[in-house]
Amino acid sequence: MKHSRYLWILLGIITLIYTATLVTIRLENPKSIQKTTYTRWQEAYVINQTKERAFVNTSNNRRKPVALSEGQGYGLCITAWAGEKGWAQEKDYRHLLNYYLAHRDTVKSHRNHLMAWRQASKKGKWTSQANSATDGDLFIAASLRSAAKVWPQHASYYRQLEQKVCADILHYEYNPQTRSLTVGDWATADSKYYRLMRTSDVAPSFFDQFYQLSHDRRWRTVKNGMLDHLLTLSKQHKTGLVPDFAWVGRHSAKPVRPNAVAGKNDGNYSANACRVPMMLADCKDPRAQKVLTKMMKFFAHRQYVTAGYRLNSKQLNHYQSDSFSAPIFYAVSANRGRGYDNLFESQKHIFAKPLTKHNYYDATLTTIAALKGMR
Repeated sequence: MKHSRYLWILLGIITLIYTATLVTIRLENPKSIQKTTYTRWQEAYVINQTKERAFVNTSNNRRKPVALSEGQGYGLCITAWAGEKGWAQEKDYRHLLNYYLAHRDTVKSHRNHLMAWRQASKKGKWTSQANSATDGDLFIAASLRSAAKVWPQHASYYRQLEQKVCADILHYEYNPQTRSLTVGDWATADSKYYRLMRTSDVAPSFFDQFYQLSHDRRWRTVKNGMLDHLLTLSKQHKTGLVPDFAWVGRHSAKPVRPNAVAGKNDGNYSANACRVPMMLADCKDPRAQKVLTKMMKFFAHRQYVTAGYRLNSKQLNHYQSDSFSAPIFYAVSANRGRGYDNLFESQKHIFAKPLTKHNYYDATLTTIAALKGMR
């Protein structure tokens, strides 16, 4: 009897230990995935140009590196978020920041705080191409807010620099007629592209952040205008899908035609628009939620999400792509319980294999999804 009692006590202790172990594994596994993903991304895509400068290689070839302002913006954000978890040091962030500062754009002989959109090695010489790209500038500015929180000893410097970047975005990349950001400082008032909007530049959480810093009411105008345009585009098709690019007026928006900007998929849900779920993920504005919910319901009814769609639902490809799945995972993770939770499970495939070292875009969006989407 006494022996039996001790046996039950022992079994109870073993059960408690087993249960505690399972809970610990379940809690630690996301953290392990996050750290492993960040470390692999950093090792594969961040290149030290000098002792004090580093850039994100977007070419998928370390022998022929290419830096883009978009990639640098992503890299700065990722590094600041990793720093918050103790996996990156401030010097890692500062090296990326120094590269951006050394490659700022120039308009009419005036050097501003936007980043020149592309640098590459040509015949052994590092060259920089003029003009900015708004998506990169938005992420660069947003990263500075994160850096100020993670490394408070230099918060004043980061906030001042963020204010300068934000001011130049409004000065060079804003069209008050359409209430929207343009696609870059090259899309000026005398250009036909002045009315062009990149749907993945609709970043309401960033706009709120920039308004809180500057109290410049134009950020509220930008947020309202661009969300209005995105909602208009969403309503035009049962799928809720939006195009990579759209022509916008003050109260109008329509998809561009093929090859209007960058290629045949300019008017489809393709390599730019795939980021829209990620950009809306943390926004509680009813317009953002309407766009996101409609889009997620479309994806939730697919057998699997493929790499791009026409706005009427026709697949552009028959294969899956992490750069399409990662933003969806992030969005669903931030909005659980809204009727499309099956996507949370189905899009986990992006973490079922080691992070690719040969596709910058897939790897970077997956890293963002890991750091910000695993909650």
